[in-house]
Amino acid sequence: MIAKAELRFTRGSARKIRQVIDLIRNLSVKQAISILATVNKRPKVSVEKLLRSAISNAKNKGLKEDDLYISKIVADGAASWKRHKAAAFGRATGILKRTSHIKIELDLVSGLKK
Repeated sequence: MIAKAELRFTRGSARKIRQVIDLIRNLSVKQAISILATVNKRPKVSVEKLLRSAISNAKNKGLKEDDLYISKIVADGAASWKRHKAAAFGRATGILKRTSHIKIELDLVSGLKK
C-alpha cells in the first residue's frame, strides 16, 4: 500500500456501490478514471472523487499517476438513517436510508503480483 483514502458515511447502499467498484478493481489508475467516466450510476461520483483523493495523496509522496494501480477497494455498510413515511389507515412505515464506507488503496505497478 503506497497511498490510501477513505470515504465514510456516504449516501448509498454498499450493494450498489460495489457494482461500480467491481468495474475498476485491480486496474491502473488511468484505466479506472476512463471507465468511471463512462459509467451511468450515481455512486460513480463518490468513487471517482475518492480515487482522485488517493491519487493526490500518492502525488504528495512524490509518485507519478502512471505508476499506480488500485490494489484494494472495498465498500462496507454503515449506519442507516431511520425515517418514516405515511401509510394507509393512519399508520407509518419505516424507511432505511443506507450509508456506506468506501476504502481504496493504491500500490505501484512494479509491485504487481502476476
